[in-house]
Amino acid sequence: MKNIKAWVVSLRLRTLPLALSTILMGSIVAAWDGAFRAEVLLWAALTTLFLQILSNMANDYGDALSGADNETRVGPQRMIQSGAISLGQMKKAIIVLVALALISGLTLLAKAFDTEYWKLLAFFLLGLAAIAAAIRYTAGKNPYGYRGLGDIYVFLFFGIVGVAGSYFLHTNAWQWEVLLPASTLGLFSTGVLNLNNIRDIESDRKSGKITMVVRMGRNKALWYHAALLADGWLLFLIYAILTSRTMLLWPSLLALPLFIRNIVRSFKTREPSKLDGELRNLSLSILLFVVLNAVVLIF
Repeated sequence: MKNIKAWVVSLRLRTLPLALSTILMGSIVAAWDGAFRAEVLLWAALTTLFLQILSNMANDYGDALSGADNETRVGPQRMIQSGAISLGQMKKAIIVLVALALISGLTLLAKAFDTEYWKLLAFFLLGLAAIAAAIRYTAGKNPYGYRGLGDIYVFLFFGIVGVAGSYFLHTNAWQWEVLLPASTLGLFSTGVLNLNNIRDIESDRKSGKITMVVRMGRNKALWYHAALLADGWLLFLIYAILTSRTMLLWPSLLALPLFIRNIVRSFKTREPSKLDGELRNLSLSILLFVVLNAVVLIF
């Protein structure tokens, strides 16, 4: 029973709503354009969950190998760090998740594109890139998460690829305007990573993990955090105006106070461990923002 609990903890369930938000946003934009497909949403969501869990476990594995997860680390204890799961067991779990992500992803592509083979190939290669990026974040030689490149990864895969990619899977068509809500989700998601790295700044410094926050320092990282969230809202405003969908703003504005509160509390919080609650709150605020956008489809 204890081992089952350890594996459940290693999934990092609280990261999953953020991953699903990107797929939901792309699906909602597709629905606004009259091209929603339920089977695409289902398989895209499942594939995204596998990729997110893969990323979480690879992160646990990589940080354990590098020493980034140590006694000075703030935040939830990692399962390899605690000794509940061995490196060998985690490596096997990573292999299983790669297989599950591939199976789910191939099913998604078959549902979306049928016999359009060039699209199948293009998205298959994109899927392989997503798997590689999930693993290489903190695992392998010279992981990019240790060189301050994690923010770029999150912006691309939680924003551009997640939102614009899922939109294309629904519609089989491309609209440049979709890059605006995609960038909104990318910036919001990068804000979550940034807040996580502000919390972990001291342990990351000691272990040699050079995140953007370590490069900038805490004070600049807080202003960077505010800019990420503010710019995300600005891009969504521009999208609503350009596409004559200003009615989208009214439901989503209900989530705005939560983003403002997150910025204010992040500046006021001096104890790193207390930022953990703000991490959870920001992830849920992003999910609420996305769900509120779906309200327009109902009314």
